[in-house]
Amino acid sequence: MPEYTVTSEIYEEYDYTSNITPSANGNVISEFPFLLPITGQTAKFDEDGDLDAVRPKRKVIRIEHSPKTAISLVGRQVWRGAFLLGDWLIHLGLKGELSNKNVLELGAGTGVTSIVAALFAEKVVCTDINVGGILDLINLNAKYNKDLIKSHFSVMPLDFTDTAWSSKLNNVIKEVDFIIAADVIYDDDVTAAFISTIQKILNLKPPKTVYVVLEKRYVFTIEHLDCVAPCYETFLTLLDKVKSENVHSTWTVEQLPLDFPKYFTYDRVKDLVLWKISSK
Repeated sequence: MPEYTVTSEIYEEYDYTSNITPSANGNVISEFPFLLPITGQTAKFDEDGDLDAVRPKRKVIRIEHSPKTAISLVGRQVWRGAFLLGDWLIHLGLKGELSNKNVLELGAGTGVTSIVAALFAEKVVCTDINVGGILDLINLNAKYNKDLIKSHFSVMPLDFTDTAWSSKLNNVIKEVDFIIAADVIYDDDVTAAFISTIQKILNLKPPKTVYVVLEKRYVFTIEHLDCVAPCYETFLTLLDKVKSENVHSTWTVEQLPLDFPKYFTYDRVKDLVLWKISSK
């Protein structure tokens, strides 16, 4: 049975195209603009949450990616959640909360949010499963954006379904302060493996904090006779189960409001959610 081909919604919402020639046939290079207030100055916003008064600098992240892929290779595309998580990282960074911190991204895909984190953090470790040339793509995108990267930046393989980590990866994860992930929930098996991965990470030398951005994706089911978001419901169910059964440390789990400023150009739709999971 052939695998379905999917395309990220963002490519139809705004024109991110560039005239830059990609490294591989079938790829494209998009330019994703964002606003970055000057460090050390207080950012001001109007009543709609838009940046005001202090004129921010306009920056661009250049990303080589696939315009469409099979479902198993969706990490080679850019999804809306990466921009929401990017907004959140800029928000934290401007407040100084990422200074001298180590950040680990899970399921990084093209590396967009890791590059944003690298504007502020001391160290950024960008990880994904080593299939479809995704790690080479991340390294390539890091080169495209070397002027934005201010931290020690590295790329490592990490497969949610394999928690038998190498000693090198284990030592790296011990030292991280923040773990970030965006749009990694699209299949029940992947969701279960993701929850197991963050459980192991949070229990390894706490305290640590995970920020997860998801977009609820609705489908109509005969069972419910309604539109539901089954992958998101699976995420909540498994997260609650693991939290209640966790014996190694105390977890705090909360859904955060999306009332922070929008720095990237995208549609911040109502189905986007941001979760914070912290261990003590």
